[in-house]
Amino acid sequence: MTSHIMPTYGRLPVTFDHGEGVWLIDENNNRYLDALSGIAVCNLGHAHPNVHKAICEQSAKLLHTSNLYAIANQELLADKLTEKSGMDNVFFCNSGAEANEAAIKLARKFGHSKNIENPAIIVMEKSFHGRTLATLSATGNAKVQLGFAPLVEGFIRVPYNDIKAIELALAAHKNIVAVLVEPIQGEGGINIPAPDYLNQLRSLCDQHDILMMLDEIQSGIGRTGKFLAFQHNNIIPDVCTLAKALGNGVPIGACLARGKAAQLLTAGTHGSTFGGNPLACSAALAVLETLDADDLITAAQQKGDAIHSQFAEQLKNNKHVVDIRNKGLMIGIELDRPCADLVKLALEKQLLINVTNDTTIRLLPPLIINTEEINSLVNTLAAIINTYTEQTA
Repeated sequence: MTSHIMPTYGRLPVTFDHGEGVWLIDENNNRYLDALSGIAVCNLGHAHPNVHKAICEQSAKLLHTSNLYAIANQELLADKLTEKSGMDNVFFCNSGAEANEAAIKLARKFGHSKNIENPAIIVMEKSFHGRTLATLSATGNAKVQLGFAPLVEGFIRVPYNDIKAIELALAAHKNIVAVLVEPIQGEGGINIPAPDYLNQLRSLCDQHDILMMLDEIQSGIGRTGKFLAFQHNNIIPDVCTLAKALGNGVPIGACLARGKAAQLLTAGTHGSTFGGNPLACSAALAVLETLDADDLITAAQQKGDAIHSQFAEQLKNNKHVVDIRNKGLMIGIELDRPCADLVKLALEKQLLINVTNDTTIRLLPPLIINTEEINSLVNTLAAIINTYTEQTA
């Protein structure tokens, strides 16, 4: 069958018809445990009744007016996000890449306000910030940049989880205006920094009067056991970007700002036709209300730790497992070899996983996953890993 879709993805041979909680059901009524949540998007699982109700009710009233007018749902959502994050205001868009584009523009505007002619942003190796030209340039992955030169200038790359490298960059470059970093690197392999990394980074940014910008697109909205991952460190950044799980599948992104970053973008300096439309904001409001009502964020920490413990037990004799790491329900299992084949092997067992950075199995199950489903996930995947590493040793 000929497809008229550009081949930008190597798609797996399955088409899903509908979903129920942590489960996706294909066209032949086969059930798959979704341990990826649409890449950290469906934190409430599939077809959640609260999100369904909000979308249906809003779609019967109003979908779009544009940002030329006040939007009640947008203002309500901004109030809730600033209350939960400690930030001052929000720019709404449609995706994580757009949220990071807004952050990059904020940083450059900040630099020009200080009469810095060519402002630069420190970014990290193995990072991922999106696929637009600017966010692609900020991303620390040569593979996704290949073929798209010339890249956008103004980014200085350093190793992740290395404060000394940032200090050296600040000493060498007088035009640095911001640091853009993921509290936990998702695409890079579920890389979790030292416990005080973000605290030290906050201090450096204060010391040098530069913006601390955190990409919480994958780690935010409760996934790590806090509403935002930086809240584990009791700090507040100057800029924070969100998307993915904010709408539980309805496209929405947000760039939150605080203090000196909050008033940089003014009328005419940035915009989005669809950003913060009534439908997307109604879905996001339902997500936030459900997370609070069902106490899912606290449970995410407990569930993630339980999954980690069970994998540690079942894989303890597998010498090819380099590391098992998690922060809440961001879970990585690193092997000593490339293991992309595990994705198809898991699919055959009706389990949806992902492999990132070539050697790390990435698990991002819905926050609603229960004990029985956790047991099924761990038992199925541990058996697949043990068989695979034995056969490929």
